[in-house]
Amino acid sequence: MKLYNTLTRKKEEFVPLEPGKVKMYVCGPTVYNFIHIGNARPMIVFDTVRRYFEYKGYDVNFVSNFTDVDDKIIRKANEEGVDAAEISARYIAECKKDMEGMNIKPATTHPLATQEIDGMLEMIGTLIEKGYAYAADDGTVYFRTKKFASYGKLSHKNLDDLQAGHREIKVVGSGKEDELDFVLWKPKKEGEPYWESPWCQGRPGWHIECSVMSKKYLGDQIDIHAGGEDLIFPHHENEIAQSEAANGKEFSRYWMHNAFLNIDNRKMSKSEGNFFTVREISEKYDLQVLRFFMLSAHYRSPLNFSASLMESSKNGLDRILTAVERLDELMERVLPSDDMTGEELGLITGRVRELVKKYEASMEDDFNTADAIAALFELVKLCNTEADEQSTRTFLMQLKTTIEDLCQVLGIETKREAQLLNSEIEELIARRQQARKEKNFALADEIRDQLTQMGILLEDTREGVKWKKA
Repeated sequence: MKLYNTLTRKKEEFVPLEPGKVKMYVCGPTVYNFIHIGNARPMIVFDTVRRYFEYKGYDVNFVSNFTDVDDKIIRKANEEGVDAAEISARYIAECKKDMEGMNIKPATTHPLATQEIDGMLEMIGTLIEKGYAYAADDGTVYFRTKKFASYGKLSHKNLDDLQAGHREIKVVGSGKEDELDFVLWKPKKEGEPYWESPWCQGRPGWHIECSVMSKKYLGDQIDIHAGGEDLIFPHHENEIAQSEAANGKEFSRYWMHNAFLNIDNRKMSKSEGNFFTVREISEKYDLQVLRFFMLSAHYRSPLNFSASLMESSKNGLDRILTAVERLDELMERVLPSDDMTGEELGLITGRVRELVKKYEASMEDDFNTADAIAALFELVKLCNTEADEQSTRTFLMQLKTTIEDLCQVLGIETKREAQLLNSEIEELIARRQQARKEKNFALADEIRDQLTQMGILLEDTREGVKWKKA
């Protein structure tokens, strides 16, 4: 399996630190509002990477954080007149709803920055002891960038060039030894959340948070660190400096970064009026379509979001779902059978296996989901041409299982949203009927109200309860 390593700027064979195991850290969102579709791309991409490792039998420890203390969160809290913790808790819950809608598996651990302050104080203390960090008079703690000899190795930025970019900046009275030094701990401001530290009452800098959370849940060294390409510098560069200076070991073996998402060939921006949240997209499309769209291009290629491309993705996904539905319908009509015919067996062991290998080869070439989807479409075409009412049920089931397994790696559900919704409605109606039987009318009314909110109208008839969409 090969993946492109941002650190070396080339594809490399993946060799885990520990055979059969993958330790993977993905930078998560800062939770001050609903996540936007730019946030969704790394979530979907690296969830798919994780799923493929698991498909190949790896035990994946997947850690993705929530940044729940930040200037934007504090600003939002002040605007609403509530605590910052209330804002972050609200939008973590909303983020998880959107992630569920996009079929993103919960991480092994979803650490919160505010719950890992002790670890941050400890790492900062270690960096000070080793001479890599220092405290200014106001209690701000800075990292000595120039002391870390390999600073810039991920972003391939030269310290002299970076220094040149800062020559016009006058840092008067900041307590910084050098313009390039970055913050590890900063003093509180009026109305901000803060924690006690040996240096001042304050809060951590952004970069130290991920270094500490990765160390706690994955150890001093990890296999893969991932995120959007906008994080390469300074965030991931600073993580490397902190972690390697504190731990004395290479931080991450491989670095993976997804490219930007544009909207109608323009950079997404609120000022441009082309800024979309995942929640807004969910009002127009099943989020499975958004996921399918995100995987239709290679993760390192810029991706352009547009209504026409989303419609194309909707149609492509529909081709796969329709093929699975057709296999289900055929299985209901054909006679039970234990063995495939010789011709069917030849197709399964020959052409189907060949397409599965093609799919896997695409995924193992730096997770080329676009080519993997192309192989999946070839499999769908094979099903449509070779499966009919003369097929054995065993053959049909084998085809269906193969498609479902490959879709599962991509995080694509092979049941339509409407089918899933119908079963949920039927279950709620059954619970309401049971509540009425037990004369628990309060619960029955509560369930009816829940269904009404879902846009479902109930009608009690002699034949039983019937429902329809409002």
